[in-house]
Amino acid sequence: MAFWSTNFGEDTALKDPKRKFRFTVEIQGINAAAGGAAIWYAKTVSKPSFQIAAAEHKYLNHTFYYPGSVSWQDVSLTLVDPVDPDMAATLSEMIEVAGYSPPTDSNSLTSMSKAKAAGALGTVIITQIDSDGAPLETWTLWNSFITELKYGDLEYGGDDLTEVSVTLKYDWARLETPQSTSSAVAGEGGSSFFNI
Repeated sequence: MAFWSTNFGEDTALKDPKRKFRFTVEIQGINAAAGGAAIWYAKTVSKPSFQIAAAEHKYLNHTFYYPGSVSWQDVSLTLVDPVDPDMAATLSEMIEVAGYSPPTDSNSLTSMSKAKAAGALGTVIITQIDSDGAPLETWTLWNSFITELKYGDLEYGGDDLTEVSVTLKYDWARLETPQSTSSAVAGEGGSSFFNI
């Protein structure tokens, strides 16, 4: 019998493990008009991840490794493309607000900037929830912007819904959970990366 279905007694509440299908995505720039509600047409999202570089040092016939810089990896998001709101049009407008304009006007000297790109997207929040809808993990992406946008494929023989794929780059992510953690992970007052 799995450990999460074992009866631990009256004092211990039984807890389900985290489930992949229980999540919400909020993108401030997309749903500002909806009052910040979660995007109901989000199909998949990858949670933030990072990689720590390692510096190598050789001494005689020994090799020692030291942790280096932290690089946060891209977040991928798949959205169903509803008619209202039209995701293809909404995301295209966000790219224009970020500073891109097609070269149809030779007098236009605008270009993209990080401030405009992050401002167009707004705050991105990925929340993993339990069976009651309460948050188990809340990831907030800092200074995120779109780096790749795919409008999907069309096919006469397909019945699937049209999807839009979005890749986001960000400076760092903050994780918030309802549980506390040991001081070895978060330090005395928590850390700037994980607010557990």
